[in-house]
Amino acid sequence: MNNPVYINGEFMEYEAARIDLEDRGYQFADGVYEVINSYNGKPFRMIEHFERLKKSAAALEIKVSDYGQLQADAEELIRRSGFTDASLYLQITRGTEPRSHAYSDDLTPNIVMTVKELKNHPDEYYQKGVKAITLPDERWSRCYIKTIALLPNVLAKKKAKRAGAFEAIMVRDGFITEGTSSNLFIVRDERIITPPATNYILNGITRRVILEEAAKLGFTVLEESISLGELFEADEVFLTGTTTEVMPVVEIDGGVIKDGKPGKITGKLFDHYRGLLG
Repeated sequence: MNNPVYINGEFMEYEAARIDLEDRGYQFADGVYEVINSYNGKPFRMIEHFERLKKSAAALEIKVSDYGQLQADAEELIRRSGFTDASLYLQITRGTEPRSHAYSDDLTPNIVMTVKELKNHPDEYYQKGVKAITLPDERWSRCYIKTIALLPNVLAKKKAKRAGAFEAIMVRDGFITEGTSSNLFIVRDERIITPPATNYILNGITRRVILEEAAKLGFTVLEESISLGELFEADEVFLTGTTTEVMPVVEIDGGVIKDGKPGKITGKLFDHYRGLLG
């Protein structure tokens, strides 16, 4: 297959893929998702991604019959793509029925997976750093669920792009939560700090990897609230995410972070993370 797609247990070409217009994901954003990268044919942290997928689906009362088979199918779709490095998108919606806010209890979920060749951000982003802006966090209070209802994130990301920035960093009650599609870390006095994984934050897989690996490298790692003022006073700022990896931020809201260059600790973590990918 040149462009393989998976829908509800079947592999097919992209052009043949169809979903009913009354799928609740289309009409209500009633579903969850994961993005899993594969390097040299090997999915990175797939088990952790599927564990989070299960928790997200359970939080929305979406019942999937066999996650083991789904994981095997995900690996098969990556294999069929033929890409050396691939990015898999997996979406589970509650199912299909005539439009009604109150859903039926016996719906069968619709499961869709697509795969594309993985294309990293330009090397310049990591070498010189990127810009960010801050915006009020206007999302709901259950951000720990990786739901497809991403409209606040979409609007915030667009505002960042219009401002010539890579990311929008969201602020709730004077404290940093996360980016629209990334988690945020700062470095202060050689200590690595990130906001705790409360209900207002998606506990990113890359976030967890960095917390684990930074501790192994001997750094002091803290999960503490970060005020907006502390963000601007940081020695280093970086973002993490499946597609973001470890991204240095050198300017926020027009203000330069430290000397305006990616920090040494961020660089060390980036190199170490890249080494884990194989």
